[in-house]
Order: sequence, then structure tokens, then C-alpha cells
Amino acid sequence: MRNILVIDDDEIIQNVLDKVLTKEGFHIELAGNGKEGLSQIEKMAYDLVITDLMMPYANGFEIISRLKKHPNTANAAIIVISSITNEDSIMDGFKLGIDEYVRKPIIIGELVMRIKKLLSPRT
Repeated sequence: MRNILVIDDDEIIQNVLDKVLTKEGFHIELAGNGKEGLSQIEKMAYDLVITDLMMPYANGFEIISRLKKHPNTANAAIIVISSITNEDSIMDGFKLGIDEYVRKPIIIGELVMRIKKLLSPRT
């Protein structure tokens, strides 16, 4: 079973992603802010991390930098979900090593397909 960490301060997004991704067969851990997310990566390894950019305690860019350096997430795929549409911010995310950028409001089916694509073995 693949482990996914969702870091988002929006409880509705957390609940929807938890329900949908659990139904898809993934093990989901939730964090309500950057500080909680960084604490979670100390506990276990993740295959994929979904993070918002605008959150209390640590913004998404700080989180991405830490994820890329931590042994439990250094090889994890990273998806940013955000309402930020500024091209510079999006490009900064890709420069830090994110794999996908999904704009809010999220289209759940599209997000699930992107997750499955990132986690599928390459042949």
C-alpha cells in the first residue's frame, strides 16, 4: 500500500482527499499545517506528498525544501494544490522539485489520475 501525506489547512480538502484516496487503496496521513506536516515525515516514509502553499507555521515552499532533504520523503513525488496562480510562484515550485501543480478548486478525478500516474511503475 502506498503512503500519501496530505498537508493542507482546509479541513474540507483534507476530508475529501482522505475519503477518496483511501477508497482508491492508498494509506493517507493528514496534517493541518506545515509544522504538523514536518512532524509527520519524522514518523514514516511517504511515496507522495500533497501540500498547499499558503498555510500557517510553514509555507509550502519551506515544506517542499524540507521534504526534498529528508530521507523519508527525498524520493517522494510532490503535488502542490493551491489557489495561487502567479506564474513565478508556480515556476518556483517546479524549481524546488515538485512533480505536479494543481489549481484550486480541485477536480478530484484529475487529481486521482495524476497521483496514479506518479505512483505507477515506469516501464
